[in-house]
Amino acid sequence: MALKVRLRRQFLNVVLVLILAAGPAWADAPVDKAPVESKISSFLLDNGMEVVVIPDRRAPIVTHMVWYKVGSADEPPGKSGIAHFFEHLMFKGTARHKAGEFGARIAEIGGSENAFTSDDYTAYFQTVPPEALETMMEYEADRMRNLILTDAVIGPERDVVLEERGSRIENSPESLLAEEIDATLYQNHPYRIPVIGWMHEMEKLNRTDAVAFYDRYYAPNNAILIVAGDVDAGDVRMLAEKTYGKVPRGPDLPPRIRPTEPEQNTARTVTLADPRVSVPSFSRSWLVPSYHAAEPGEAEALDLLSEILGGGNRSRIYQALVVKSGIASSAGAYYDGSKLDETAFTVYGAPRGTAKLDEVQAAIDVEIALIAKDGVSEKELESARNRFLRSMIFARDNQASMANLYGTALATGSAMKDIEEWPDRIRKVTAADIQKVAAKYLAGDHSVTGLLLPSEPVQN
Repeated sequence: MALKVRLRRQFLNVVLVLILAAGPAWADAPVDKAPVESKISSFLLDNGMEVVVIPDRRAPIVTHMVWYKVGSADEPPGKSGIAHFFEHLMFKGTARHKAGEFGARIAEIGGSENAFTSDDYTAYFQTVPPEALETMMEYEADRMRNLILTDAVIGPERDVVLEERGSRIENSPESLLAEEIDATLYQNHPYRIPVIGWMHEMEKLNRTDAVAFYDRYYAPNNAILIVAGDVDAGDVRMLAEKTYGKVPRGPDLPPRIRPTEPEQNTARTVTLADPRVSVPSFSRSWLVPSYHAAEPGEAEALDLLSEILGGGNRSRIYQALVVKSGIASSAGAYYDGSKLDETAFTVYGAPRGTAKLDEVQAAIDVEIALIAKDGVSEKELESARNRFLRSMIFARDNQASMANLYGTALATGSAMKDIEEWPDRIRKVTAADIQKVAAKYLAGDHSVTGLLLPSEPVQN
């Protein structure tokens, strides 16, 4: 199972790297109109489960995903890690199917499966031939409500996630610092708690916790089914009603209203020195609105700002620090716009050769100040805009990307209409809009700076 600790791009940028890899000519080519769309449809089952069908007949493959609208930010206080822990438990047995049987069936037909947990959702997916879709639905619908959760199951799997935290977090200075940065950036919101959980709370997770979490959140009316690939919408509806439609509706959950952040008015620095670090690095983050939380047009402007400022090798930061002055080995920016609530805009860099870390920080600050003061050129804006619009074209070339795009958006408060209208909203962003959000949000007096530094090992 894969743990998505933090999503670093908004829901459409998951495929932007494909455009950048395609080269300057394609990435910056003019986009005169939105690409032709497949007939994407959606409907609700009687038990409240939302279903989205994304036809793609080019290959005899189907991606089947179930997204639950629950993540680490929805966990009860003191139970950090329960969402990710439960992701693991979903691969255990039910009354009808023993543990491992689901995975074995997928392997037999040459398919693949995985799952991931984030702050705002948990998702399970399989990629299989179309004739296996009904079987995937049967197994997934079965484990939605029929897991056997005994102490004999809970204990060993808790040990597995504890080991996972040890290998992924405790053994990684970068991951440890990232946790501390989040805990500092978010003063009140549960995004400050790591997705995998705090070790001392994970150690206490038990069967009672797991059953309560399961009964509250794992139900069809808190789930989204995405089916993308060589399928027909009518057939998907029939199969979904035959399988998922038989699962009883769960409790009606209240709106996902979480604690909000107070006004932030201090500049904070988090420093970690570790002998495992060979090259120092820094990041600086600001609290900004996500797509779901932003005023109209602001999230789109922040996305394009991140691309212009530090989104690739033609961005301002990369060109100034890596190409021209040569003081940085890496430098960039990203906007984590896919969250349900307020999120982070981050810049980062690492020095090269004899350059100092503070030189890199100062040079990035200069580039931010220039955009806040003088704005961006129309050429920069059009280049970034075209790359983003091309991202939708590339997303349609990959059924898994499309399934992820729709699942992420729908699980974090967006609607089908929002996804369809996103290209038009990107087209409407002006240079003035980008300058405005840079000046409004990227002020140094309310940021969190993370410093990762080398240190000498302790002598015994």
